[in-house]
Amino acid sequence: MNSFINTVLRPIGEFLASPIKRSLLFIGILCLIVLIDYLSLGVNRRTFVFYTIDEKTIVVEDRMLKHAKTKEDDIIRYVEETLLGPVSPELLPLLPRGTKLNSLLFREGIVYMDLSESAALPPIEGGNTLINFRTFHESILRNFSYINNVRFFIEGNAIFPGDFYIVN
Repeated sequence: MNSFINTVLRPIGEFLASPIKRSLLFIGILCLIVLIDYLSLGVNRRTFVFYTIDEKTIVVEDRMLKHAKTKEDDIIRYVEETLLGPVSPELLPLLPRGTKLNSLLFREGIVYMDLSESAALPPIEGGNTLINFRTFHESILRNFSYINNVRFFIEGNAIFPGDFYIVN
């Protein structure tokens, strides 16, 4: 027992006697705990695009979303988070508040998204519906490299059939 104290505990006690070494050890332990927590949660950083009140400036928000088991569930979480709108009160939502995701299907690189009827209306706060849908479309493509296209539906009716282009 005495040799154990001399070989193990005494060097540990001498190491911890130094305030700098003790602080570095605690910081290292804290960093390790944070890393383990981050890896166990499985969160992904996603980019959300919104507009400022003057409707001319695009603002990007980064949010951490928990990684789902399927690609489809990841997309659903992203879409629902986008429909909630921006965190900052100075920013405009892309779609009117209260818009709901009725259903979402991801097949062969294409997302089929059915939204509630309020998505057809311009947001009360302001904004252009066509440009907002275009921004929403591009945001999905930017955040999910495995998606080739997004098809929007409102209450089961297709909107923007074909490729999504805006003519100015």
